[in-house]
Amino acid sequence: MTGTDYLTVSGVSKQYPGGGGVDGIDLTLPRGEMLVLLGPSGCGKTTLLRVIAGLLAPDAGGVRLDGRDITGVPTHRRNISMVFQTWALFPTMSVRDNVGFGLRMRGVPRGQRRQRVDEALALVGLADFADRRPRQLSGGQQQRVALARAIVTQPAVLLLDEPLSSLDHRIRVQLRGQLKRLQRELGLTGVYVTHDHTEALALGDRIAVIDAGKVVETGTPVDVFNRPRRRYTAEFLALANVIPVTPDGSELRTPFGDVIEAEPGAGGGAPVVAVALRPDAIRMAPGTGAPGSHTGVVRAVEYQPGGVLHEVQLPDGTSVQVVVAPGEGAAVGSEVGLAFEWKKAVPLID
Repeated sequence: MTGTDYLTVSGVSKQYPGGGGVDGIDLTLPRGEMLVLLGPSGCGKTTLLRVIAGLLAPDAGGVRLDGRDITGVPTHRRNISMVFQTWALFPTMSVRDNVGFGLRMRGVPRGQRRQRVDEALALVGLADFADRRPRQLSGGQQQRVALARAIVTQPAVLLLDEPLSSLDHRIRVQLRGQLKRLQRELGLTGVYVTHDHTEALALGDRIAVIDAGKVVETGTPVDVFNRPRRRYTAEFLALANVIPVTPDGSELRTPFGDVIEAEPGAGGGAPVVAVALRPDAIRMAPGTGAPGSHTGVVRAVEYQPGGVLHEVQLPDGTSVQVVVAPGEGAAVGSEVGLAFEWKKAVPLID
């Protein structure tokens, strides 16, 4: 089966006695795509992943895979593989035996098992490490062993629960690139859990933002990162200034007196409560700036790749972030002028 209903989560709820869990989640995923569940710790991402895997039974709702209801199917009969944050390798087994363990449990003949293990190790760049023990490998190599073990069984769905979070930045960047390449080359259908928006942007074909057990919004990375619909998404991603507004007819008024012309139907039927404006959509100049601009005081400066981030406080107490080119910044405590490019603002609803 192809199309949007290869993996379907319908009305899934799972509540814990002490609180937390997920509440009425609906998601669909086409074959061959990677869905990223993005949200803070404790929002329900891992709970949903474990329901899909069959490690938790939902209180309500169900899961379908390739048109088949698998809600009550045991984990070992779902043809789903899972990669955890901790690698969970057998320390006394060789890399080859770790990768082939699932095949051996399925009764795959020795010769065929060896061939498939060798192919999986070659895919993750560990063909020369087959006879080593996990303790002889780096953290990044151990995680690649775990990935090879997950894909060697040719799963219908690959589930990944923050598998790169314990690795250093350089290795994370390398492995997420390798993971995306493997996913595309093998046509894997996957669900990836993370709290890191950089990982979500790099790996996801689509993203589901989750807060307090509910899906806040879904979309492609371009949609979610460039034009979020909800204030929570924009605030969680922290990629833009989130500025509250008050609707006034066809206009939106900011706390510091600017008026924004609202596009018809900007909120999709819901009231617009804020706008998102990227730091590079605010122009900054030393002193009072151009006529008509606002004046603020620089409270913090942070050097980043490609620009210098300034936190500027306006007279009403509102703080905004502004990015300028290296060498064009201002010192902490300096007075600067600001001009807002409101045409680039994205309307947000609650």
